[in-house]
Amino acid sequence: MANGDTALFAWNGNRAYWMGNTETPAALWQTDKYTFEEVPDGIAEWAERELLAQLHEEEPWFSEFPTLSWFFLPVFLSKDGRETTRTFFREHAAGFPDVTPDVGTQFYEDFLATGVLDGDRYTMAAKLGTSDYLDRTRMAATMGEFNVAKLLADAGYKLTPEIAVTTGHSIDFRADPPGALLEVTRPLPPTRRSAGTPVAAVRDTAETKSKGQLADHGGGVTLFVDCTSFTDESWASVIAERPEVRHRPAVVFRYRPDGRVEGYTKGSVPVDLDFE
Repeated sequence: MANGDTALFAWNGNRAYWMGNTETPAALWQTDKYTFEEVPDGIAEWAERELLAQLHEEEPWFSEFPTLSWFFLPVFLSKDGRETTRTFFREHAAGFPDVTPDVGTQFYEDFLATGVLDGDRYTMAAKLGTSDYLDRTRMAATMGEFNVAKLLADAGYKLTPEIAVTTGHSIDFRADPPGALLEVTRPLPPTRRSAGTPVAAVRDTAETKSKGQLADHGGGVTLFVDCTSFTDESWASVIAERPEVRHRPAVVFRYRPDGRVEGYTKGSVPVDLDFE
């Protein structure tokens, strides 16, 4: 395209398709653009091969993470968010503290390679956003949902994202069985807060969620508080004190990029989790 974006076109003599995360040119304003899931498999496979090749030519570093490249392709090649989403992995270790980007990104490569979120790829990838402003806090919060997905998938649960409820909200996940509703929040690391301790960070973030969306829902939702952004020192004070989070049931946990997870629960959590 004239602005440097890539659009892919296919025509079989009867029907034409065009795909790509690009600004629609004026000549195509009256046409329909398709997702990979809406076109025949052969066309989708061809389009994804071409776009992945473009991504890896522009960003060779991502070729080391083929599943993650594929999963986040809709945002890695979006017209607004391509730079910010790539930078989040390449320079900020996908939200992990004190590790190299390779190590942090490999954690999500390994998880996505299990395929448990393949059916919800567009929903989950879009959560990372298509903004030209790099908001590390929001992006890290998004990865908290992937962390909860890994935690529950490893425990044997089937997850469905974005569950609409009668309050007009959407709850982050439903875990089956038993059909438990799960909401995720991620405290800002204490080193990036204006004041307070790691314990205060956990309490304040959970309180904000419980007084807002969860209060409107009126109960029946398990709150997951993801402390993966915390350093070892910050997390040590949380796990030692195991503070209340002003909502029950609740799960407070933290992943390390080698797959280790620690945490604790408050109240009658409806899913079984095996923490160290």
